[in-house]
Amino acid sequence: MKNIVCLISGRGSNLEAILAVQRSARWGERLGARVAAVVANRGDAPGLDIARRHGVDTAVVAHRDYPDRAQFDAALGVVIDRHEPALVVLAGFLRVLTPLLVERYQGRMINIHPSLLPAFGGLDTHRRALDEGVRVHGATVHYVSGALDAGPIIAQAALAVAPDDTEQALAARVLALEHVLLPRCIEWILQGRVRLEGGRVHSTGLGADQLLLRDA
Repeated sequence: MKNIVCLISGRGSNLEAILAVQRSARWGERLGARVAAVVANRGDAPGLDIARRHGVDTAVVAHRDYPDRAQFDAALGVVIDRHEPALVVLAGFLRVLTPLLVERYQGRMINIHPSLLPAFGGLDTHRRALDEGVRVHGATVHYVSGALDAGPIIAQAALAVAPDDTEQALAARVLALEHVLLPRCIEWILQGRVRLEGGRVHSTGLGADQLLLRDA
């Protein structure tokens, strides 16, 4: 069985989307894969309850319990490795990982970010997009690298910014696209249709319309 470990910090809506697709698309039967564990850096993260309702193992590695990022990442790596993951998914994990941990899972760790990278890396992406007056906004799934929100891009989802969009409205619309994009990318990786080689993403049998999801 190919084990997936999801890392979260908060509400877990992307995690819930992943688990829903896992069930409906029968990942266990078709791909020999499952979400084996969910790890949070906050004990009060609502996403932990979502995982428990789906019968998924949970763990908390609280970053506040460690004096620095290196020690936190070392503890986090121990918990992740217990599940021998084929893939580690940052599904709303709001911590910057050290290069040592990133290298440990190179080619096996992906992240979803609420912007069309390389634009608006970091936080407050929707407010910044509106402040800049962009016409198109969206989300990106990428392999995690040593630089923040700068790893090789797997796929993106885009939508037109409406003239009356507020930060909250835009965030909700982008989140709906994330819920489609992230499980889709996970499935491609599990199928071997997407892989990281030599620092570049290689895809097999995927067209531009699949790698760039457009809001209808």
